[in-house]
Amino acid sequence: MGWYRIPLLAMMLLIATPVLSWRQYRIRRSIDLSATNPLIPDNRLPTDLVPVNYKLRLELDADQLAFHGTVNITMTCTKQTNQINLHAHHDLQVDEENIELVQHTDNGKANTLKIRRVDRVPKKPLLVIYFHDDLTIGGLYEARINFKGMIWENTEGLFQGKYKIYDEDQQQDRSYFASYFRPHNARRVFPCFDEPAYKVPFQVTIVRPQGYHTLFNTDIASSETISNGKVADHFKITPPISTFTLGFVVSDLLEDSDDKQNKITKPIVKLWARKEFHEQNKDVKYKLKIVLEYLINYWNVSFPLEKLDVIVLPNFSAVKPADNWGLVVFRESDLQNGYYGIAQEFVYQWLGAWISPHWWSEAHVNKAVAGFLAASTAIEIDNGVEFEGKWPMTILYSIYYEFSKRYPHSRITAIKQETTCSKTELVLRMLNLTLGAETFQKGLQRFIEHREYKTFVSNDIWEALTKQAHLDNRLCESATVNEIAESWITKDRIPMVTVERDYQKKTATITQRVYLRERPHDVPEQDKMLWWIPLVVVQQNNLNFTNTSATKWMKKVKQVVLENLPNSDGFIIVNPEEVGPFPVNYDERNWNLLANFLLDEAGRARIPVYTRAKLLHDAWNLAYAGHLSFATAFNMTLFMQYERNHLVWNPVFTLIDHIGRHIDMSAVHKKFEIYVRTLLTPLYEELVQNQRDNEEKWKTNLRSLAKTFLCRAGYKPCIEEAQKVFKKWMDSPEPDLGNPVANQYICPVFKSGTQEEWEFGLQRVINFPESRVKSERTYLLKTLAGCPVQASKINRLLNITVLEDNGNFTDNDISLIFKMLSGGSSGYMALFEFLQKNWDAIKLRFKDRELLWNNLINSATGLFTTQEGYDMVSQLYVQRQGEFGTAQHIIEKSLKNIKEETKWSQENLPVIEKWIDNFLSHHKLSEDKFL
Repeated sequence: MGWYRIPLLAMMLLIATPVLSWRQYRIRRSIDLSATNPLIPDNRLPTDLVPVNYKLRLELDADQLAFHGTVNITMTCTKQTNQINLHAHHDLQVDEENIELVQHTDNGKANTLKIRRVDRVPKKPLLVIYFHDDLTIGGLYEARINFKGMIWENTEGLFQGKYKIYDEDQQQDRSYFASYFRPHNARRVFPCFDEPAYKVPFQVTIVRPQGYHTLFNTDIASSETISNGKVADHFKITPPISTFTLGFVVSDLLEDSDDKQNKITKPIVKLWARKEFHEQNKDVKYKLKIVLEYLINYWNVSFPLEKLDVIVLPNFSAVKPADNWGLVVFRESDLQNGYYGIAQEFVYQWLGAWISPHWWSEAHVNKAVAGFLAASTAIEIDNGVEFEGKWPMTILYSIYYEFSKRYPHSRITAIKQETTCSKTELVLRMLNLTLGAETFQKGLQRFIEHREYKTFVSNDIWEALTKQAHLDNRLCESATVNEIAESWITKDRIPMVTVERDYQKKTATITQRVYLRERPHDVPEQDKMLWWIPLVVVQQNNLNFTNTSATKWMKKVKQVVLENLPNSDGFIIVNPEEVGPFPVNYDERNWNLLANFLLDEAGRARIPVYTRAKLLHDAWNLAYAGHLSFATAFNMTLFMQYERNHLVWNPVFTLIDHIGRHIDMSAVHKKFEIYVRTLLTPLYEELVQNQRDNEEKWKTNLRSLAKTFLCRAGYKPCIEEAQKVFKKWMDSPEPDLGNPVANQYICPVFKSGTQEEWEFGLQRVINFPESRVKSERTYLLKTLAGCPVQASKINRLLNITVLEDNGNFTDNDISLIFKMLSGGSSGYMALFEFLQKNWDAIKLRFKDRELLWNNLINSATGLFTTQEGYDMVSQLYVQRQGEFGTAQHIIEKSLKNIKEETKWSQENLPVIEKWIDNFLSHHKLSEDKFL
């Protein structure tokens, strides 16, 4: 179907629409970020031609799950060339023989140019059109290309989704067709300049089957019925947009016509979903509008489009919503929670679609701004109910753990991108607190001002914040937000701040260094890493936690001095409320002052929740890393016997787990379990006693966590309850038909129950019916291997699966068993002894199963933490020298790691044991009391 010609005047008007010139395109620069997205191929197009506008016609063939169409791309030639380079995916079929290129002249004529050849570049999504003669610099050209492709089930490019509806007890199958072009999937549907910096208008026609309707970035201008009963929808021309924000949905979903509580006249918000969704989620449209109102006020800029369609797709499998401009596509589950998900996608309408990242290296900053503003919006609207107060602590703790590893992200690109975004979000929060919320907001408003339909690099945001901070006197003239942000974002590390007070001079020396939790601390060039760190200080004589302005900035220097501090009987807190993403260490006296203050109920109430959590979290993690005595860290936990806030308790469970796993091979572990039971029992029993229907979710979660860790620590009532419930399963006449026992009861039984109970579980795995859900078998197998502390149970499992090569267990099952056994000393000790005793037989079994052999050596030798463990592994290494095969490097790495962990154990286990002994003696506790 042919295109009608675009009049020259109309074409020139389109050219005049705001768009980056080719010179601007080439010179855009930003911070040299390590977060550049390597998952997106760097097949960047040359800038000798830049697009001016697109005219796209797309026709769907629902029966054949295919599409075909034509695209007319008008371009300006910016420098001498004899070729046109476009993005076109390998799956897209291009009619190369009928490509046309015409040159539009000033007198209104269109000259057709002769094409020399057309190439599809191997292994690259590129279409190259060559000409006999060079194109004219400044000339206006129009490429006309026919194409066709397939409609897929996965959400890349153009895809089909299916769902069912129920009408008068009748089930009907329905389908829809939708696009998902982020980040670079427009090229799967039509040839284009598929880069975010190219923002130009689109004039689009979509031909659909009758019985459906089409939603697009803009409203329909007109529709016409064409042959074969299809309908062509012609849409209003878009503003300048990037290809990744182009989007459409062809469906029969229904509009929610409820228009209550609408204070917004622009844009017109429409919600589209299946009928059942409207009935079950009556407040969704209200949520959409209240979030939109908040963001319009925050940006102080009207929504840039006349309409905003929100589409809720059933069985939409994308990881994140499709944030097309003016057309946001959600999963149904995305809108059944609170406000955060809505706010995040709506922020992208301003920052992402209206103003777009220049290249994908800026996308992490875009995502971080969206995440921060979305969290702020949700907290403002519902007072933090949605997050249960956990933001930003959840992402903060994960950042602390990830960036303190020897090898952050495990060298996995996708994890690196996610953690970089999270860290940038925390940096934005830090700036919001230290510069002040009003200055920060004005800075973002300054950033988007006069930038409509353009692109940005991250420096544009930092520069706008700098200008506003200088205007408001929130930052000294010699400092810039660019420098501050760069010092944080470009490093895969975070700093640790150490506060050493001089109590006579009332001063403190503050030093910064790289925070390393995982040993050995041998990160290259760590001494050269320095940050801009805001030092927010609260003193005991003035516990004001509302002022988050920095007392002083550490301007990428190793050391500064704080003055005018309190007397020797008063503590200070640096970085309260986690203003910045960094832990803080103090001298022993300041830590003890804090510990004593928290023991007093009146004093504890004056320290906000986030700060109480931070003090506890920092103390334990710094001790684990070797920067603080464990005696001091344990002192900081004494107030927890009175603490009932779930935010303060949440890090405790992680810390108990980390320390417990590290010391569970030592004699100290039993005493540590008594300490854990003493700490958790009052909390758990109080939560059980006060349990109510419809209670807050955090109470349910806290009770569950407390019970899990109590069971793990040998809490007798937990074991008795679990065995009582488990017996019902054992007494069942047909135990293989289903599992009537909740998962929470299985591990305590397998750990502290009888051999008979464990054997019953083993038989359920062996006899597991094909008809049941496989995940139930997997969970049962994981607990059979990971929970027992008795070597007899573990040996029984290993004999069956490894030596007997039982056909009921696959190689994946055996790998899972090895992995679970590495979770505790009982497991990996039994596995090591099993390997040592049956070396020849195992080698024979695994001679052609290298992956299993490697997993075995890793799990059996890599987790020891004491000198005894080192000696055992070393002896095996010597005895079996030359027999490790593909696992040679694994055993050598294990020895190196054990040596390092042995040093930790020798330094810390005596300190931990002495403190726990004093604790037990003070509370008149013994092992017998808890058995």
